[in-house]
Amino acid sequence: MTPLTPRRARQVFLLLTLTRWFPVGLVVTVTTLLPIERGLSVPQALTALSVGGFVVFALELPTAGLADSLGRRPMLVAAAVLQVAAAVVFLTAQSFWAFALAAAVTGIFRALDSGPLEAWFVDTVHATEPGADVDRPLAAQGTVMGVVIAAGALVSGALVWWHPVTAWSALVLPYAVYAVLAVVHLVAVVVLVREVPRTAAHPAGPDAAAHVADAAADAGTAGPGVTPALPPAPSSGTQGGRGVAGRVLDSARQAPGVVRDGLRLARDNRVLRWLLLVEVFWSVGMVIFETFQPIRLSELLGGTQAGAAVSGPAAAAGWAVFAGGAALTGLATPRLGVARTAIIARVLNGLGTVWMGLALGPVGLIAAYLVTYGLHGACGPAYQALLHREAESRNRTTVLSMASMLSFAAYSLAAPALGWTAGLLSTQAAMIIGGVFSTVGALCFLPALRRERLLSGRTPRLSGTLAG
Repeated sequence: MTPLTPRRARQVFLLLTLTRWFPVGLVVTVTTLLPIERGLSVPQALTALSVGGFVVFALELPTAGLADSLGRRPMLVAAAVLQVAAAVVFLTAQSFWAFALAAAVTGIFRALDSGPLEAWFVDTVHATEPGADVDRPLAAQGTVMGVVIAAGALVSGALVWWHPVTAWSALVLPYAVYAVLAVVHLVAVVVLVREVPRTAAHPAGPDAAAHVADAAADAGTAGPGVTPALPPAPSSGTQGGRGVAGRVLDSARQAPGVVRDGLRLARDNRVLRWLLLVEVFWSVGMVIFETFQPIRLSELLGGTQAGAAVSGPAAAAGWAVFAGGAALTGLATPRLGVARTAIIARVLNGLGTVWMGLALGPVGLIAAYLVTYGLHGACGPAYQALLHREAESRNRTTVLSMASMLSFAAYSLAAPALGWTAGLLSTQAAMIIGGVFSTVGALCFLPALRRERLLSGRTPRLSGTLAG
């Protein structure tokens, strides 16, 4: 199968980002409120929903290894099917265990969905433009994601306010629309994603020997931290005639090896190891500007209802500025470099989190939140582009999933720790401490910055049809 052109791959990538994330905006607040409305206490609702996080943490690397060995498209299709199933289960749930089941199915869907679309896009681009940086398309994806989630949040509020089906709760309609749009996303994945059968990673054709020689020369001369070559993926020819079931079984057997290769890569690649550590500091900051923001706003406004009334529109505006931050990254990286842009965004995002803790009124808090969330959007594309530089086609999804897994773990540990700090000292103190800690994470980008300086001018950048 002929791979898509870079321009067409970019179009599909951004369209599937829209169909994947607009529905999320519809349920970003309803997901917590619907279980409570159906009789669960707040602790019960949060406990049930936390099951999804544990499932993602447990399955992140195994599913990534399966994606790297079986292919991106099968994982994307399976994830889209489970997204529909999770939406239906959640919509019909009436008890703690039913909501826990919905969260578990959602966790499986998210684990399968973590990385394959991005990895498919990068591999498709590299099939015709080997080694090309993808920071600008990733910035465009971040912009699309932020815009559509913000739009979804606003539409969700409008649906709740409209409440046309009085026999239902007002909170049901946004989730019903989410389920329908999940089916639309499934159809879009099946129709639009084309993937060349998985083969050995080295390119075919007359230049193949040159690529192998270049890789060998780089491995021999670049010194510590260079991405080690991994064993070649099995050729699709070895699977001919065995059918889908045989490929799945082969891929399942290969998955542990791919995971081991990814962990070995993190162990041996100093740049990647420090990039993964960024997730720890970044996630602590996320606890502040995503979880503590409504808590502090409720304190300043005198109650949780008043805080919730303002937090919803603020969240929609936050995703809008998130999109703007991602767009600014696309403008900054050609001028400043990817690593330097990531460092600046990380420092400013951390300082913005500190500013949120220092704010003495709701207007100042919301202003700090919007600036911080915009910088959160700016961090993502540059960071992801740096991760892609350290990955290969056969382990790209695994690398992305290792980063995601660390993010889940750090967030899960930081949230109760900062909550305990808030109870012992104050909400403001916890926010300031978390913000300062988050800012320190910028130091983790220094090895990537040194690598970028060494490789300056050697890595082609996307231009023309793809970057435009």
